[in-house]
Amino acid sequence: MKVDCLIAEIGSTTTTVNVFDHLTSAPQFLGQGLALSTPKDVQIGLKAAMEDFNVRHHLSIEPNTIMASSSAAGGLKMSVHGLVYDMTVKAAKEAALGAGANIKMVTSGLLSEDNLNQIKQLNLNIIMIAGGVDYGESETALANAVKIAQLKLSIPVIYAGNCVNHHAVTQAFQSSNQQDYLIISENVYPKIDEINIEGVRSVIHRVFEKHIIHAPGMSDIHQMVNGVIIPTPGAVYEACRLLQQTIGELVCCDIGGATTDVVSIGASHNIDTNLSITPEPFAKRTVEGDLGVYINRMNLVNLIGRNELMRKLSISEDTLLHLLDTYQAIPTSQQMKLTKCLIDEALKVGMRRHAGVLRHYYQGSYQTNLIEGKDLRQIKNFIATGGALTQLPETKDMIQSYLDLQDRNSLKPSSKTSIWIDRDYILASCGVLAKVNPTASLALMLQSIGWEELRCTQE
Repeated sequence: MKVDCLIAEIGSTTTTVNVFDHLTSAPQFLGQGLALSTPKDVQIGLKAAMEDFNVRHHLSIEPNTIMASSSAAGGLKMSVHGLVYDMTVKAAKEAALGAGANIKMVTSGLLSEDNLNQIKQLNLNIIMIAGGVDYGESETALANAVKIAQLKLSIPVIYAGNCVNHHAVTQAFQSSNQQDYLIISENVYPKIDEINIEGVRSVIHRVFEKHIIHAPGMSDIHQMVNGVIIPTPGAVYEACRLLQQTIGELVCCDIGGATTDVVSIGASHNIDTNLSITPEPFAKRTVEGDLGVYINRMNLVNLIGRNELMRKLSISEDTLLHLLDTYQAIPTSQQMKLTKCLIDEALKVGMRRHAGVLRHYYQGSYQTNLIEGKDLRQIKNFIATGGALTQLPETKDMIQSYLDLQDRNSLKPSSKTSIWIDRDYILASCGVLAKVNPTASLALMLQSIGWEELRCTQE
């Protein structure tokens, strides 16, 4: 059976395929296939997921286009190097995270010999250099660019710092015979208190797609995938940006086997405050590399506490240890109660780290309220995606319980925030599709979260 498109989501633990048809007329989601990921050769997991789709739906499909998002093989591993941590470094970090990067190293100021040795050992996919507003301080970014060029790593290096350095940076890379790996982009921090991440984010996606075939297990990926490939977290980010244009400001939580990603799209409103410490981007992503319900499950267990887990599950320590030792990437029915506890903790901790906080400072009898991070109190929509959150029948209650939590210093979404579940688990795939067909992508996402059903009910 011929279909328009198959989009694979190649994750650290599982590989999912979503099949779509009639994209130019009435976009239709045909279904999903699932298999365990195969790090040494992603084609094996991809073929198994396609076969699972065929078996589940009693079909044999031939997609016209196969696209993909990937967080396998460690995802998009980047390092970020800027001038001042709360300014250019933060802006560069936001750009990298928004593109779906797994940031392995962040530095501010001049790179030391120890920093350079670390860079050599990290096996990075991309390096980003920032520093200095346009026509401001230029020496640090240039010196760092020269040092990185001299490492001769033969990996993509994105320069997104002070524009006055463009010529000198190009010469430095030419002198080290690394000119083929240099990409000059717009400054991520062109003016004081101005973050400019969209241009760099697009550059990162293009670089990732060009070089992903060099990652472990990905060398033959283009034998199957003939369309777009972008990082999975970046795909979710793209989907959220498109969705926000229709439903309004939103926060999206994606809990996976290895990480918990949170994306918020909307202004930081700064209600009842005197001053925000640093500017926050309209579109922000955070990734918690220690919060995963499979690979990093023990981190979540430690955050909850074993005694508390035993109390919640009404089980003995021996039973808990057995559940953890035999825990599977796709949990069994016996493991589901434990899985729910892990998901609940990942949700609360991931959101707490993403949302800003209110700090109170006193000078005599005068109180100043300062915001650290992004103010989400006026966000209207909460989107749940990812294999963990979309497959549980209790997801909505779990999210509402989080929204109802009272913390006067937290700038988290309020209890009145509307909850939407990505029921078809297709947000990442729709983010990939948005690169070539945003109209179909939006229609499919609205169907998945039930937006059209609500509108019909209200009418």
